[in-house]
Amino acid sequence: MTAYITTPIYYVNAQPHLGHAYTTIVADTYSRYRRLCGDTVRFQTGTDEHGDKIVEAAEKENKQPQEYVDAVSAMFRQTWELLKISPDNFIRTTDPVHIRTVQHILQKVYEQGDIYFDEYSGLYCKGCERFLTEKELVDGNCPDHQTAPREITEQNYFFRMSKYQQQLIDHIQENPEFITPERYRNEVLSFLSEPLEDLCISRPTSRLTWGIPLPFDRDFVTYVWFDALINYLTGIGYPDGEDFQQYWEVAEHLIAKDILKPHAIYWPTMLMAIGLKPYAKLHVHGYWNVDDTKMSKSIGNVIRPAELVEQYGRDELRYFVLREMSFGLDSSFGHDAVIARKNSDLANDLGNLFSRSLAMLHKYCGGVAPSPGGQREPSDILLIETAEHMLADYRKYMQIFQFHKGLQAVWELVSQANKFIVVNEPWALAKDETKRVRLDTVLYNLLESLRLLALTISPVMPETAEKMVRGLGLQEKTDLTLSLTSGGRWGLFPAGVSMAQTAPLFPRVDVGEKIKKTDSSKAGPETKKTAEEGLITFEQFKKTELRVAEIISAEAVEKSDKLMLLTVQAHEQRTIVAGIAEHYSPDELIGMQVILVANMKPARIMGLRSEGMLLAAKSVENGRERLVLTTVSAPVPNGSSVA
Repeated sequence: MTAYITTPIYYVNAQPHLGHAYTTIVADTYSRYRRLCGDTVRFQTGTDEHGDKIVEAAEKENKQPQEYVDAVSAMFRQTWELLKISPDNFIRTTDPVHIRTVQHILQKVYEQGDIYFDEYSGLYCKGCERFLTEKELVDGNCPDHQTAPREITEQNYFFRMSKYQQQLIDHIQENPEFITPERYRNEVLSFLSEPLEDLCISRPTSRLTWGIPLPFDRDFVTYVWFDALINYLTGIGYPDGEDFQQYWEVAEHLIAKDILKPHAIYWPTMLMAIGLKPYAKLHVHGYWNVDDTKMSKSIGNVIRPAELVEQYGRDELRYFVLREMSFGLDSSFGHDAVIARKNSDLANDLGNLFSRSLAMLHKYCGGVAPSPGGQREPSDILLIETAEHMLADYRKYMQIFQFHKGLQAVWELVSQANKFIVVNEPWALAKDETKRVRLDTVLYNLLESLRLLALTISPVMPETAEKMVRGLGLQEKTDLTLSLTSGGRWGLFPAGVSMAQTAPLFPRVDVGEKIKKTDSSKAGPETKKTAEEGLITFEQFKKTELRVAEIISAEAVEKSDKLMLLTVQAHEQRTIVAGIAEHYSPDELIGMQVILVANMKPARIMGLRSEGMLLAAKSVENGRERLVLTTVSAPVPNGSSVA
């Protein structure tokens, strides 16, 4: 199959922000997913570089328009490289080939009588660079830019858009998936229920010279939308290029809802006028809001993707925006939400699963993938069924731009694989040589789960998938790991492959609150006295959060006689570096419920991250100091608070 996915070409009157990044990450993810399915894919993005606002922005920076657009267009390219976004084509409306294509189409439509000259009075929004109807205004203002449009009367050229209104209505009604999600299809049909006005497609050079000259009247330049929308044809070689013949019928446009009208009404009628069938699909997403307000330069609440990559990582940002936003609806951005996704979904769930599994493979199998054997047990069947359901749901949702649901399905397998470890206790199986076959099967099933996870996250988090593939030793076997056509089923992990040593996939972000010390200089006499005596108040003690945690893995820290690296399960999984190696062997610790100081600031000890502290009693036996871990007298749920 063939796919052609486009983003809007972004207007270069401002630098790239999170809204631009989201749209382009979605397009990149979709193109990677379709390639994963074995499809032939073309992915296009670019920049829109003509119009009033460009001239205004260039003047503010004391630059010529061309110099200005060159600089800002380059910023978009650099941002996409930073986010590991890989378009097949980056188009600019100042490209000579695009200018020729626009003028070719203008001349064709003019000669057939669908462009005429007239005088027009209307409400012009400079931010939208188009005339608005009274019906579109909210309290007299443009709903997107929150400013009142200015009434303008001038002579211009008009495209007979109204001529194609009924043809467009029929096309939308006959093709239910032409505009998705459905709410936007209904919005367009509602708008088309009123008579459609013709579209002003020019600006006089007396007012604007920065644009593509009309081929039939050099006193006018092309209105920015009639220029910009044609990029989707230019980029594939319209009218007679080989790529145009291959890709146009499957074209899918991806936009934010603020440019629905130009893409759902102007563009299809333009295509009808030049005798082309409209694009296949229009996918419309909502806004990223900050404090319940749409992100925009004019409001001043813009979030730059480069800053987020620096703070959290590129794959982490890609995952966050796709998991957090339900496609078609608005979503709110918050740093706390990004940190929560990174620490919980990525570090605790996927990252810990990968690290634990590979650690056990190295410890129990010498880092070589074992072969499964014996009869499947209920936990095996449940894991395999979860993987199969995941693959089916993943395909379904990724195909229809429901990325958050596709990722939810993937994380069901992550969760089930983590439970699979707890249920099967590989560390216990390793103690009994008669259970060697079972241990090999358990570890193989973990490897196969990780292979499928690397496969399915690769469109969303390509760098993480590459790290997983290398760690699993599959870099030379990408046909089995990164193709849904050949590798999208259970049981293909090749036995005998050697694992590689890998660093943690996702370092956690420090969010632990500092335990504040009492400021005795501001305390009353009684408080100051107790502090001097080394006593604390009940209020001070309550600041320490103690929880029950189960030790689920333990290993000695290299180059240290005292330290041991533990993974514990409270409400979530954490790593603890504890000075107990002289007092316990790793096998003694597995399954023990201990007391965790849960609200300590994470620290790095010998390069390892420690996310808390365990309580222990200190005793002296035969002149030798011994540490005894504090535990509970009966089993309780992990994460239980110690009162």
